[in-house]
Amino acid sequence: MAGIIEQKDGKLYRYFEGQTTCIEPWGANALRVRSVMMGYDMAADDFALTQEVDSQYRAGNANSEIKIWAERQTVVSNFPGESYIDVPCGSITNGDIRAEITAGGKINFYQVKTNKLLLEEFARNRLDGHSKDLSALEILGREFMPHRGGDFQLTARFEPNADERIYGMGQYQQPYLNLKGCTLELAQRNSQASVPFMISTQGYGFLWNNPAVGKVTFAKNLTEWVAYSTKKLDYWICAGDTPAQIEEQYASVTGTVPMMPDYAMGFWQCKLRYATQEQLLEVAREYKRRGLPIDVIVCDFFHWEHQGDWAFDKTYWPDPDAMIKELNDMGIELMVSIWPTVETKSVNFKELNERGYLIRTERGLQYGMDFMAPTIHFDATNPGAREFVWDVAKKNYYDKGVKCFWLDEAEPEYKIYDFDHFRYYAGSNAQIGNQFPVMYAKTFFDGLKKEGHEKIINLLRCAWAGSQKYGALVWSGDIGTSFAAMRNQIAAGLNMGLAGITWWTTDIGGFHGGNPNDEAYREVFARWFEWGTFCPVMRVHGDREPRQDPVGTTGGAMCCSGGPNEVYSYGDRVYEICKKYMDYRVKLKPYIKELMEAAHKKGTPVIRPMFYDFPEDKATYDYEDQHMFGPSLLIAPIYEAGLEQKQVYLPKGASWRNIHTNEVFEGGQVVTVATPLEITPVFARDGFDLI
Repeated sequence: MAGIIEQKDGKLYRYFEGQTTCIEPWGANALRVRSVMMGYDMAADDFALTQEVDSQYRAGNANSEIKIWAERQTVVSNFPGESYIDVPCGSITNGDIRAEITAGGKINFYQVKTNKLLLEEFARNRLDGHSKDLSALEILGREFMPHRGGDFQLTARFEPNADERIYGMGQYQQPYLNLKGCTLELAQRNSQASVPFMISTQGYGFLWNNPAVGKVTFAKNLTEWVAYSTKKLDYWICAGDTPAQIEEQYASVTGTVPMMPDYAMGFWQCKLRYATQEQLLEVAREYKRRGLPIDVIVCDFFHWEHQGDWAFDKTYWPDPDAMIKELNDMGIELMVSIWPTVETKSVNFKELNERGYLIRTERGLQYGMDFMAPTIHFDATNPGAREFVWDVAKKNYYDKGVKCFWLDEAEPEYKIYDFDHFRYYAGSNAQIGNQFPVMYAKTFFDGLKKEGHEKIINLLRCAWAGSQKYGALVWSGDIGTSFAAMRNQIAAGLNMGLAGITWWTTDIGGFHGGNPNDEAYREVFARWFEWGTFCPVMRVHGDREPRQDPVGTTGGAMCCSGGPNEVYSYGDRVYEICKKYMDYRVKLKPYIKELMEAAHKKGTPVIRPMFYDFPEDKATYDYEDQHMFGPSLLIAPIYEAGLEQKQVYLPKGASWRNIHTNEVFEGGQVVTVATPLEITPVFARDGFDLI
């Protein structure tokens, strides 16, 4: 009834009724917990966790200690009277974290130096009653519910902490930074990126290392993680005194971004879509004629003839080599859009299909999307498919001078999100689908790495844990163009950074709609542009109104385009604002380079909540709409129409200069800042003077 506990190879194991649970050291002050039912291979996949960085923390680590003992337990049976049994218990310690597994298999985690309980599994049974109270509910902390003839629906339960705040978990379209009380879908969608790593104010970080579709609930009475179809439980937990320590320990086991190339730190120009080679070049030339700083311009989707060709349509892009050379002579990098979708008319469809390099469907037609044509996606979980797609992209793009790619549709997006309908090389979408954007990023990262590049950056619309190590710059998807949509992006960007995705951006101005001649929208655009200056990447994009007619009747030219979206499209006042903030971005490049080095070396988020830099100032947790841009700049975005002033909290322990007025304030107070359209509050810390 109590199971067997044993030590083997520096790990703590528990065996009970066909379930094997293993707890082992994995990184500094961290443990990994895995559990499988009989017949399954516990070591089959590491998913987000990297083997190469953990060897120093594995068996034989001086900071690791295992203890096993027996306790005499009172068991209340269904019959009158009491019975006593000796049951095994065990503990494993790694640095400043200790896990104890109790009589009924319940696991509790403690910080060693304080003996503080960090996290405990939720259990209500006759051996592991909560708070020493026996329970007849018979609810376990780990539950494998078998599917008939298949794998398991997995539920992992933990006791809640009433005072706990929870951050991270990726990108959700909601305004909440603190996720306590939220239910989150563990699935990828356009504008939603499930990255299941959380930081708790209890002093721990927790990675749900399972790419299955599911959900998590951070409720008042229960924390519950669910994977709808999976083979094993797998999670990682670490202890830390500060959010920064926890974040850096997480980065050490899942990876960090490469060093960002210099060109990516400046201003990016994009719209849906420049329909021809000449349209794109004319915009680049106009920026140069006006003396505007521009570092990247983007060639968006349907510059191809058919989806899956991964090549320029020669009718409308007749000389991409000359185009790229002219751009490079102007000091501008070209980023090219890639979609993973393949239509039957593509020159590559037949071979991709016959080699099994396309995603399969469980029922009916092999079909996933129908934008401009019925399509299915290449299977990024298949190593052969990744190599095939890169070889095509290398020939048609890289060999012409393109070295950064926009990997769109990275969830991947489906016409209908029936996750159980699609099957990948690595398993069913329901089981491993959340990992697709990681493998999509890896496709182009590996190809560029093979060509000798180290500073690799590609733009993706989605991510999962570990995406960062493949050079993924994630943007927040096809969002709205309202102030409410902008507010959601503040929470999304901060939580993405805390989830380990340090390179993040958003469509400045939003995506769906927005007319540059509408004064109300001009205000939204100006405020968004000001805030976007202080995001990891400063990038304008959107499908503006009024839509433009297609420029041709063949190939990608049949796709419509949005209206003008250049900074000079929004009237004189907004144009002057854009020039002012673009100049700020130029002046900040040395500072931004330092931030990117910290992201590369330690996994430090470029934008982060104030409590990341001021963990001792408890008031910083209450201001969720302000953030730090690196350690020296505090940003208070304006996301309301007609706001003429804003109250801003300045953290304790520093002095703060309003960059617009040069007024200096001591921290630990709320100040009122004038906010005409030209001013988003920005405060420089302790004499910082680049702007």
